Amino acid sequence: MKRLISLAVSLIILVIIYWKIDFQGLIEVLKNCDRAWMALSLGMVVPLTLFTAWRLQQLMPTRTSLGFGEANRLILVASVLNMVLPSKMGDIAKAYFMKQRGHLDGSLSLSLVVFEKACDMLSLLLWCTFGLMIYPQKGWLFWVMTSSVAFGLVLGILLLSSRKFAQVFFIIGRRIAPKKLRSKLEKLQTSWGEMHNYFWRDKIQLLKITSTSIFIWFLHLLQIWLFILALKAWAPFLANLALSPLAILAGLLPLTFAGVGTRDAALIAFYQPYFDAPTAAALGLLCTSRYLLPAIGGLPFLGEYLPKLNSMQK
Repeated sequence: MKRLISLAVSLIILVIIYWKIDFQGLIEVLKNCDRAWMALSLGMVVPLTLFTAWRLQQLMPTRTSLGFGEANRLILVASVLNMVLPSKMGDIAKAYFMKQRGHLDGSLSLSLVVFEKACDMLSLLLWCTFGLMIYPQKGWLFWVMTSSVAFGLVLGILLLSSRKFAQVFFIIGRRIAPKKLRSKLEKLQTSWGEMHNYFWRDKIQLLKITSTSIFIWFLHLLQIWLFILALKAWAPFLANLALSPLAILAGLLPLTFAGVGTRDAALIAFYQPYFDAPTAAALGLLCTSRYLLPAIGGLPFLGEYLPKLNSMQK
């Protein structure tokens, strides 16, 4: 039911966006795009998936083995499930699949996925903070966003680096959270503690994973900038480092289906100094393809994992 509501909200926002902008202009922007840049930018989905799969391999304990092909299938199937399940449950399912296929025990597989997602979020916040600090057009709204993003980055670093801080954070969170969320926070606290025990044993491995995550998110933001070039528009790359993460963060709000609608509206608002609304709306469609293409790529492998997903739900 929640998924249907989020889908309805996304459709309503898109209808409002396309009603207010020049829809014919949007079609013209897509028709007149640079096909070479478009192929290159869309094709970046492949190396992004490969790098993410390689990082998943590096996250595995030395005593276990996860083949590169299997890692790619897990990433792609999780992309499919993230499109249809609420709250990025596809990544939780990925942890379950690794447990079921004998790669890891249950608690460690969940800890691994939690760390993977934490690295992704912190890498996104890092690039966003960097971009906002050097962004030239700063009004009061951008100072508020810069402060908020920087606060989130510092909070995330403290949660990852300090076990005592994380314990206090989760204790406070469980006290003020609604009853239905307390059990989830308790499980997350357990996984977070195990994650600390596991990943802080090897500082070199930790550095490798974090630097890889930062590089992967650089490629994500580069892909969005290449989308802009493909649409024959222009925004400085350093400005893109500030604006595109803000749009991605807007898409993470639990309001819409896979961020569709909120992300599109944010792109139109944030890139207004550089190009018109139809071009920004076209950029929104291309940004949605970043999630849709891996999901399509994962469909052929979904049947292999669906029986395990059904047993997980039971």
